[in-house]
Amino acid sequence: MSSNSFAYNEQSGGGEATELGQEATSTISPSGAFGLFSSDMKKNEDLKQMLESNKDSAKLDAMKRIVGMIAKGKNASELFPAVVKNVASKNIEIKKLVYVYLVRYAEEQQDLALLSISTFQRALKDPNQLIRASALRVLSSIRVPIIVPIMMLAIKEASADLSPYVRKNAAHAIQKLYSLDPEQKEMLIEIIEKLLKDKSTLVAGSVVMAFEEVCPDRIDLIHKNYRKLCNLLVDVEEWGQVVIIHMLTRYARTQFVSPWKEGDGLEDNEKDFYDSDEEQKEKADKRKRPYTMDPDHRLLIRNTKPLLQSRNAAVVMAVAQLYWHIAPKSEAGIISKSLVRLLRSNREVQYIVLQNIATMSIQRKGMFEPYLKSFYVRSTDPTMIKILKLEILTNLANEANISTLLREFQTYVKSQDKQFAAATIQTIGRCATSITEVSDTCLNGLVCLLSNRDEIVVAESVVVIKKLLQMQPIQHGEIIKHMAKLLDSITVPVARASILWLIGENCERVPKIAPDVLRKTAKSFTSEDDLVKLQILNLGAKLYLTNSKQTKLLTQYILNLGKYDQNYDIRDRTRFIRQLIVPNEKSGALSKYAKKIFLAQKPAPLLESPFKDRDHFQLGTLSHTLNTKATGYLELSNWPEVAPDPSVRNVEVIELAKEWTPAGKAKKENPDEKFYSESEEEEDSSESSSDSESASGSESGEDEEEDHSGDSGEDSGESGSESEAGKGRAAKHAKARGKGDSKDVDKEKENSKSSESSSGESSSIEESSSDSESESESESESESRTITKAKEKKTKQDRNPLTKDVSLLDLDDFNPVSSPVVLPTPALSPSLIADLEGLNLSATSSVISVSTPVFVPGKTHVLLHRMSGKGLAAHYFFPRQPCIFGDKMVSVQITLNNTTDQKIENIHVGGKKLPMGMQMHVFNPIESLEPAGSITVSVGIDFCDSTQTASFQLCTKDDCFSVNIQPPVGELLLPVAMSEKDFKKEQGLQLKLCTVGH
Repeated sequence: MSSNSFAYNEQSGGGEATELGQEATSTISPSGAFGLFSSDMKKNEDLKQMLESNKDSAKLDAMKRIVGMIAKGKNASELFPAVVKNVASKNIEIKKLVYVYLVRYAEEQQDLALLSISTFQRALKDPNQLIRASALRVLSSIRVPIIVPIMMLAIKEASADLSPYVRKNAAHAIQKLYSLDPEQKEMLIEIIEKLLKDKSTLVAGSVVMAFEEVCPDRIDLIHKNYRKLCNLLVDVEEWGQVVIIHMLTRYARTQFVSPWKEGDGLEDNEKDFYDSDEEQKEKADKRKRPYTMDPDHRLLIRNTKPLLQSRNAAVVMAVAQLYWHIAPKSEAGIISKSLVRLLRSNREVQYIVLQNIATMSIQRKGMFEPYLKSFYVRSTDPTMIKILKLEILTNLANEANISTLLREFQTYVKSQDKQFAAATIQTIGRCATSITEVSDTCLNGLVCLLSNRDEIVVAESVVVIKKLLQMQPIQHGEIIKHMAKLLDSITVPVARASILWLIGENCERVPKIAPDVLRKTAKSFTSEDDLVKLQILNLGAKLYLTNSKQTKLLTQYILNLGKYDQNYDIRDRTRFIRQLIVPNEKSGALSKYAKKIFLAQKPAPLLESPFKDRDHFQLGTLSHTLNTKATGYLELSNWPEVAPDPSVRNVEVIELAKEWTPAGKAKKENPDEKFYSESEEEEDSSESSSDSESASGSESGEDEEEDHSGDSGEDSGESGSESEAGKGRAAKHAKARGKGDSKDVDKEKENSKSSESSSGESSSIEESSSDSESESESESESESRTITKAKEKKTKQDRNPLTKDVSLLDLDDFNPVSSPVVLPTPALSPSLIADLEGLNLSATSSVISVSTPVFVPGKTHVLLHRMSGKGLAAHYFFPRQPCIFGDKMVSVQITLNNTTDQKIENIHVGGKKLPMGMQMHVFNPIESLEPAGSITVSVGIDFCDSTQTASFQLCTKDDCFSVNIQPPVGELLLPVAMSEKDFKKEQGLQLKLCTVGH
């Protein structure tokens, strides 16, 4: 009765506590276990009541606590019914947290989750992109085959969603659906193919991951998207970069030829036995044929290089393996510095990076030799990290650094970490075998270690010495005698077995010591380790065959002991040896060759790196770490002998082809018909065509505009701004020539074609294929602004043709200007010239109107420092106001300061060194500038729409100082106000000018 009343009081007290939202604990409990269980139950009851509350604040608080429990690893599955009731909550914050909970427990509570499928389907239409994405995640987490059609339909709709975040979650759901129902593979591949064309960096990594899970062998899906993925790679989130880089590595190994052919193998001058003279000639031609890297191959290598500076270790490791597997060997060295930088990370990262460096250092030592000290072992390193560093130091050892490394190893042997000390001894043995100059030094050092107090160090030294003596046993008889004396003190089974094997192998060189060793071991045979017993049997057999008089009885005694040993291996070995060395009636023909069998010359062991056989696994993968093929590992294919057709990666520009068909040309032959009419239909069509052209041009990655501008800047020494200025003047020249006679037009066409062909010959195929989307868009926008400004200047010149560059405020300073240099204009088709005739760029045009600048930076630039100017200091800035000296000139204000205590007289502008076509209007000479005085003057400079430097001299009465003014690109542009309709017209025109001109 008392127990029941206590339970009743406990429950009632708990109920009051839950109403107050507090955690009730029992102060008096018959058992600690019952009190703890009661407390947990009250916590969950508290949360359930909060979830059933009518207040959103209570529900939100409960969901936050539940998600916190999940984050801490606590089980919250019993709250599933209470949580799922709130799946239709109108509060977005609550709904988000409910979806987070459902993603975690939907697979465990499938029956309850299925009851809410209609809610999830409605949420897929929610205006909030986070809700749509969360609903798709929950739906794909309910792993029930019956809802596969619903999931497929949801993924299809989400893959076409306007939000890239939802499309990203659609890519994640593809993998879940494929694991649930592999039969949906074909339909999922169609969705993957669609998502691969997505231009959003948010989607790229996720869809490539889906591609790797569902159809990694469908390389054909990557062809059209290869260049886009290369160009987007820098902007993709970090884990997406890792997936894309690994996929592109496999892609490159199937689509490009090996860049390692030159100098990779040894030249074989001997003729193959079965090869004819013609076949030998073909082989020789292949060797002499120069290797030319595919532009797409170079694009991948170049675009991944910046990611070596990533803060994510996985990204750096992915780029490193890409360079290792597909880059020319001469360029792979740049990854070493980045990998060494990762050694400052946590231990887990260090372990993986060191494993990969160990594999790399076997084949290419030169990559990591400059960073030798980075692999020195620190006392705080874990044992596995120490052993990996030892491995790398051994691989990097050579005649030049071996003395330094041996001194380092001498310190490591004294380490308290016995496993590390043993590994160091093995390392010394490997150095002795690989570098013959230090073999004797290493051997003597190991012999000194035999007197060490630590049995593990002595045992490992014995094993290594045994391997070294196998290589040159004749020269080291004294060492064998010394090791025989140590047999009494060494207790480690491996070391004792090694000494016995060594004495037995060289029993003829130590005829006095070997029988005595057999006598001592015969006494302790029954108490020895199984490994030592086997070597005692071998030693007895060898001495029986070489020194039968002294050891015959001892050998028979040992064989009798072994006959009744508990280990069946020892019993079998004993019977085998007895039948082989002691002839009798039952002995076979082998007994005649017993001496040759036991005393045969054995090959010296090869002390090789354990990482030698891992190079056939792709670096950075789990298979490489485990040194075995893991589930899901995709092997790298061998390089193809002949590269597949590179044209499969070209993206067709269909829209441009429609605009410039012969039919369209015939349609526009009427000179009175305008290319852009004022009607809304033509405006819409021109807008859509221009948008599609820009999109397709940037997606293809083969924008010839960037190619020509980049190459011309490199070949002829002109800057990119000059080429843009030439493009800007194209519209003015085209309009002026459009109304001329046909002879001028034909002549101009011939000149344009010749200039275009010359520039085309100097263009580089490699650069054209690697143009990125961002570069294409930025250049096209800057060119549009430059052309707009050039057309504006042309309009102003048409208004006042007689007052060109004349300032009414300062007629005395007017200087006649020479005609500007006209850069070669791009080729224009007759149809485009006819279209340009209809454009209205007169003074009454509403397209362009100069507006006041919205923002004028107050930053000034140093023109002349007071130390260089002997007390005269000069600063300049751009006021962004129309220049009073000429329409083409940029206004520059110069502030002159006298920092001396004396007057500066006759400040003026002296000699000018301006590029061709550039002009400058200077300020009037200043008679004097008082001490600590300051004066501001204005100058005008025509930079010819380029960022070339204007060089001139700022002079005083006594001295002249050379100064320079170089304008930023933004200061060359005028603020222009125009309507949206006019902007779209101009945008379409500039795009066609740029496209046709190149």
